[in-house]
Amino acid sequence: MTRINRVVEKMNEAGLNQILVSDPLSIKFLTGTMVYAGERMYVLLIKGNGELVLFANRLFNIEKLPCETVWYSDNENSIELIKERINVSEPLGIDKEWPARFLIPLLDSCSNLKIQLSSDCIDRVRAVKDEDEIEKMKEASRINDMVILKARDHVHEGITEKELAAFIDQEYLNCGADGNSFPAIVSFGKTAADPHHMPDDTVLKDGDVILIDMGCIKDGYCSDMTRTFFYRTTNEKQIFIHDLVRTANETAESVIKPGMRLCDIDAAARNIISDAGYGQYFTHRLGHFIGQAVHEKGDVSSSFTDRVEPGMIFSIEPGVYLPDEFGVRIEDLVLVTEDGCEVLNKVNKKYEIIK
Repeated sequence: MTRINRVVEKMNEAGLNQILVSDPLSIKFLTGTMVYAGERMYVLLIKGNGELVLFANRLFNIEKLPCETVWYSDNENSIELIKERINVSEPLGIDKEWPARFLIPLLDSCSNLKIQLSSDCIDRVRAVKDEDEIEKMKEASRINDMVILKARDHVHEGITEKELAAFIDQEYLNCGADGNSFPAIVSFGKTAADPHHMPDDTVLKDGDVILIDMGCIKDGYCSDMTRTFFYRTTNEKQIFIHDLVRTANETAESVIKPGMRLCDIDAAARNIISDAGYGQYFTHRLGHFIGQAVHEKGDVSSSFTDRVEPGMIFSIEPGVYLPDEFGVRIEDLVLVTEDGCEVLNKVNKKYEIIK
């Protein structure tokens, strides 16, 4: 079944015969063409029979598209062009990305038009990767594994968080990636107690935790992983927390299989940490879906009851963050298989002391 057919199937389930898709990554997913539209309108109309109509500005550098294209210029009313192609007497699906500067004028000019949020028609298709996507994501994770080991080996006395983050970005390019999929989180010591700490001028010192959360993009697909190391010395509490987080990570990965609810995967990890008395310090969801974007629709969290399917790829990243002390996070990407899951990151997860 083609990607378009899969989307149409989801449209039928939602009772929609027409949807507008404005997320550039979703349009790329369906047409193979990527456009950075800026403030100009760029939207794909999908009809219930699988017909595609793309609305694009003449300034966009598009050579050839596998669907009908309606071109407009800056001095034309692009909303009127959409009105000519939709059925205003039927509900129209709108994705979560379409800016209000286009949606509101459309509603103003079509007073009886009923709209419906339709992002799931695309997002649920994007959530299940095909073989080509899986291979690209495995390659991105292979590069990520390679670069985090280079980052580990680059750690030295006097280095700052910013310097290590810059090293990671350069090594991605050296190893064949197209760049990072998000700015690396590099945290030393107490700063690791902030799950989303941005690298600053903190200097590494003996006894520090080194938390590195990093990802690259290769051929349009993202990777993401986290490892936590210790610098030169460590103590029993740090080792205990690291082993606790690793156990939570590995326990969650061991229970993943098709048909399991995402919230139950979250619980498998969270219960390990809570039973040890550190539940209040695990402050975020267990994971997120990933693909063309580093965060895609789908949470491995207590509130997300969807069931997993073969081809889904998401993160498993439990953490414990002790204010004014340190934090530990261990993250892998996992691919759901027919009978379990494949962990895409191969770098050792047991605690490691960098000398």
